[in-house]
Amino acid sequence: MLKVSIRRGLAVLAAALFLVSGTIRADQPGTDEQSRKSEAKAAWDEAEKVAVQGPATVDLRDQAKLTLPDHTAFIPNPQASRVMRALGNTVDADFIGLAVGQGNWLATIDFIKEGYIKDDDAKNWNVDDLLDGLKKGTEAANEDRKDRGFPALTLDGWIEKPNYDPTRHTLVWSVGGHDEGADPKSPQTVNYNTYLLGRDGYLSLDFITGSDEIAAGKPTALALLNGLSFVPGKRYSDFNSNTDKIAAYGLAALVGGVVAKKLGLLALIGVFLAKFAKVGLVIAAGGLVAARKFFGRLFRRNDA
Repeated sequence: MLKVSIRRGLAVLAAALFLVSGTIRADQPGTDEQSRKSEAKAAWDEAEKVAVQGPATVDLRDQAKLTLPDHTAFIPNPQASRVMRALGNTVDADFIGLAVGQGNWLATIDFIKEGYIKDDDAKNWNVDDLLDGLKKGTEAANEDRKDRGFPALTLDGWIEKPNYDPTRHTLVWSVGGHDEGADPKSPQTVNYNTYLLGRDGYLSLDFITGSDEIAAGKPTALALLNGLSFVPGKRYSDFNSNTDKIAAYGLAALVGGVVAKKLGLLALIGVFLAKFAKVGLVIAAGGLVAARKFFGRLFRRNDA
């Protein structure tokens, strides 16, 4: 049996990951500690019953498939959405499910049906401009965070600069950041963002971990991305210019940097929150314990 420090890993996630829009507030009705503990346990227990353990291949709606490597699992909806809500997050219709695994990580999987995204701008984009766009979006979003009583968020820079593969139609990028006033020596949140373009839109797989775990976690994130594939008829190469919808923005918008020029500042904030902040998990009271038990039972059974 693999010996994995689930307790430590989830504690890092709990300490490091960003507070986001829709996060449970302690002063909201019905969110007392005991209620949160009970809901977290129920959510993870329900997820365990339906989790598909790798190695396996799972369908992602009528669009794609995900090939799971060993020691990973996929939690489908509605159970995955319940887990996300129990952890203090909101989800929308784009959310498909969660990939989880040994090694202190979670990954959210979404399909965004925005149409065919042209990738021409990847040839000429300036990564410094993209980072500036992210920072401006963050600064604007910070006003809302402060109004809701949360600390402002500061971006530290690229962990991995945007990298687009025009052959596989995959995009990878990652930034690091911290809450203002946080201990600079403590692990910070890392959202390692990966995308696969398709005919009708794109798949987004956001790998969530801590800054002290990302070096070891990158191969897993990329393995998951490599395990994503659109089914025949839904692939990027299946695009028909005579019949198919073309997205209102290009590839750079998936990094959140230049979309303001096309869709306005509010859209930039929305893209930033959707692609970077919304998946920052907050382990509510009781969530850490319930999650640790889930990982322990699931992968102990798999290794038996």
